[in-house]
Amino acid sequence: IRDAWLLLPLLYVLFIALVCGRDPYSTMNISKSGYRVFSANSTTACTELAKKITERLGVELGKSVVYQESNRETRVDVKESVRGQNIFIIQTIPRDVNTAIMELLVMAYALKTNCAENIIGVIPYFPYSKQCKMRKRGSIVCKLLASMLAKAGTITGWLTHIITMDLHQKEIQGFFSFPVDNLRASPFLLQYIQDEIPDYRNAIIVAKSPSAAKRAQSYAERLRLGLAVMHGEAQCSESDMADGRHSPPPLSSGRTTSGHPGLELPLMMAKEKPPITVVGDVGGRIAIIVDDIIDDVEDFVAAAEILKERGAYKIYIMATHGLLSAEAPRLIEESAIDEVVVTNTVPHEVQKLQCPKIKTVDVSMILAEAIRRIHNGESMAYLFRNITVDD
Repeated sequence: IRDAWLLLPLLYVLFIALVCGRDPYSTMNISKSGYRVFSANSTTACTELAKKITERLGVELGKSVVYQESNRETRVDVKESVRGQNIFIIQTIPRDVNTAIMELLVMAYALKTNCAENIIGVIPYFPYSKQCKMRKRGSIVCKLLASMLAKAGTITGWLTHIITMDLHQKEIQGFFSFPVDNLRASPFLLQYIQDEIPDYRNAIIVAKSPSAAKRAQSYAERLRLGLAVMHGEAQCSESDMADGRHSPPPLSSGRTTSGHPGLELPLMMAKEKPPITVVGDVGGRIAIIVDDIIDDVEDFVAAAEILKERGAYKIYIMATHGLLSAEAPRLIEESAIDEVVVTNTVPHEVQKLQCPKIKTVDVSMILAEAIRRIHNGESMAYLFRNITVDD
């Protein structure tokens, strides 16, 4: 009885549990299972996208500072506690791609060092995704980057999951050894067509090359529109290079330098590229060219000129990632293209100032919903409703 007062704290905890009907230590659980969203660089575009995502989620943007030292080393200072929390790092890819990659890795390492539970990278445009095929004696750089991120995740416990959007080739997901959610921007671009293009019922969806026909067919079927495909010299540059390594020609004597007789292999006939043709009637129609990336715009400008010659009276370009490199704004402004519509997966504010034809579609809604579902352990199937392999 003399020491009964020692039981008072235990009795108080049990009383709270009975009255409140919940775990008396639930406040500890709440803090442990929380999540934070950080921006991996200090550029205006990345910060704005991260703020839009956090506003939709109803949370504050994580406090951190990312900057470059005078010797170009990346430094990250995390300004708040992240212990035991799920962390989502938003990283858009500006012009300096390699710096952006290091920012992502350094921030992930800094957060893990500060005892974050899980770290998920939100990379709307996955860099080096265009280098996903063997060309001549080059290398598949996209596989290298995927291996770097995967090794960082499996060995040190850094990145354990990635959210991205419209990979250049869907097979890139196979490069990773941890989960990758490849979201789609097509619902937002389709909605833009329906809401912002007057008389879109008189439009025709155009694939600027045969390799883009599946994506264009998906758009055409969803909008109940016709389909046209362009084929010709200006459109075959990428597929022509993707075959891989080219061996030197055999010696004229039929023998190799090692002294062994060479094999007489059938000689592949050289390609003869036909002039640009349009399969489909675009006369008196609105032509909407769809693709996943618009970078160097020469092919798009050439396609727009051909479509104009064939009778199209308005030409739109719809793409997920607006890299818009080099002279793209000037070329678009001087071309027959009426409007270029891209999403905010890649920063392009400077290009918009140079060319008013460039319009932006916000995809922060689907990124925010993906973050919420991953944190709560909910199914991601809702985000892929009616999505097919060709989308």
